[in-house]
Amino acid sequence: MATGAHGPTPSEYIVHHLGHLNLTGEAQKNIVDFSLFNWDTIFWSVSLAIVTAWLLYAASKRITSGVPGRFAGAIESIVEFVDEQARSIVHGDIRMIAPMALVSFIWIFLMNAMDLIPVDLLPWLWTKIYAAFGGDPHHAYMRVVATADLNGTLSLAIVVLGASIYYGIKIKKPGGFIHELFTAPFGKGILIAPFNLLLQIIEYLAKTVSLGMRLFGNMFAGELVFMLIALLGATGAWWGFGLHFVAGFVWAVFHILIITLQAFIFMMLALVYIGQAHEAH
Repeated sequence: MATGAHGPTPSEYIVHHLGHLNLTGEAQKNIVDFSLFNWDTIFWSVSLAIVTAWLLYAASKRITSGVPGRFAGAIESIVEFVDEQARSIVHGDIRMIAPMALVSFIWIFLMNAMDLIPVDLLPWLWTKIYAAFGGDPHHAYMRVVATADLNGTLSLAIVVLGASIYYGIKIKKPGGFIHELFTAPFGKGILIAPFNLLLQIIEYLAKTVSLGMRLFGNMFAGELVFMLIALLGATGAWWGFGLHFVAGFVWAVFHILIITLQAFIFMMLALVYIGQAHEAH
């Protein structure tokens, strides 16, 4: 997207690319806005969830008694790795927990990996489609990295919160779970019970917010760097195009580590929080 007299300024370019597709037809003013549905986040997260399910299903169909192929072997290695991590962290039945961790790792990795697609490609295609149906191309917002939307990452974190509460009640029984809310971490006592409950609530909230914010912050920053690199190619100068290519290649290679690491960290923290629900204070 060129800048200058016949194109947006750098600030307009970035603001447009940071806008979400919603019913207002305007760019989202705040980083998080729960009053709106960001349809691009919903579309890409659901689409990649389907891709995740298909990958795991396809791999399961290729598992045989002989030597597995490369694809099946790669998925099998990931499954074994996640299962080992789940067993070492969660001291209990992991028959449902390990699959959840596996799905979260692959799903988040795929959502993160959308950052590696050229930043203007899919938004440009959406602009053409939007205009073909009579829409104003200036309002054709499209963000493809669902994990760069705080609404999306907090939703994932809330699922982990729900799972940790569920297993806390399942393992300790409703009475034991409620008893722990009022007796940990300071112990039993009528006077200190409200403080125990307050700290428990703060702990649950802090875990949830930090889990969602960590993933969002890293992916949002990575997406923004790709936009800044894209602006180098819009200078029209040979040095700008050269820096655009070199910086884009280097950052993309480095970003592969980031997207993998962030998926791994989210999965591990989810296992830790669910594992803590299995333990008594």
